[in-house]
Amino acid sequence: MDKNAIKKYATWARRELISRVSQKAAYYEITEEHHGKVGDDHIGGRVLTAVEKNQRDALICRIQREGYEQVMEEVAYTWFNRFCALRYMEVNNYLPTHIRVFTDEEGAFKPQILTEAINLELDGLDMEKVYAYKDANEQEQLYRYLLITQCNALSSILPGMFQKIEDYTELLLPENLLREGSVIERMVTLIPEEDWTNQVQIIGWLYQYYNAEKKDEVFAALKKNVKITKENIPAATQLFTPDWIVRYMVENSLGRLWVEGHPNDELKAGWKYYLDEAEQEPEVQAQLAEIHREYSALNPQDIRCIEIPTQLLIQFGDSLCA
Repeated sequence: MDKNAIKKYATWARRELISRVSQKAAYYEITEEHHGKVGDDHIGGRVLTAVEKNQRDALICRIQREGYEQVMEEVAYTWFNRFCALRYMEVNNYLPTHIRVFTDEEGAFKPQILTEAINLELDGLDMEKVYAYKDANEQEQLYRYLLITQCNALSSILPGMFQKIEDYTELLLPENLLREGSVIERMVTLIPEEDWTNQVQIIGWLYQYYNAEKKDEVFAALKKNVKITKENIPAATQLFTPDWIVRYMVENSLGRLWVEGHPNDELKAGWKYYLDEAEQEPEVQAQLAEIHREYSALNPQDIRCIEIPTQLLIQFGDSLCA
């Protein structure tokens, strides 16, 4: 896995997406200085559709509550997450349609979803719109429509990632996604396709590198006694855990619990990071044997796991050192 390429892309993509999302907001006369007015039905000589008007009003209200910068960051991150998920799914042939969204079957930046548009079977796809865009040779608009429809179609199986896009998130989808140098084109060309193949870790590295600059900004501000806000907590605390660390933790916690009650040398043989228990005094060994007998009565359904957030571990460590 080429982590340098992943880092280069992810850090650039954050700046690019925030810029493009902000440009799209400006198209609807919403800027950092002027947030626009709820209820406008035309701007810049253009009459807004009913959908655009509702989405724009929702965007203005969200900015009034959370601030312009926070909302632009939020929308950029949402689209980054979706682009990454779609890329991973298409490379590993996980899309229900088995039709690629960003590339053709040879991996070139020629979205198969465009060439197969009239043959697509997607929930919510309006073929009249597809034909209208094709007849007018509006490739960019057709691609945007297909991309949004694909995301919405995935909401039933991955609702956490692909919530129905009916708000300002759709309104701020960047323009010119098919151009050379777009955030999608660079994802396809900068990160080798093999790095996505059965490599779910790539998603974690992309998220961590995407947030790297934000994390640095948060900690730099912290040194100046600027408190971390709730909006900045994820960037400061959510770090990707490499695969080997996850395996070490699972093999020596859940794995240990299971094999101590259900000895299985064949199962343990596949565990690279498992540590056998150290030799104990007879009295301790007798106590452990009793505990292991209790474990033997466990069924997999009886076991409950909890992941402790990093920031809680830090606070716990600080309390021990106090």
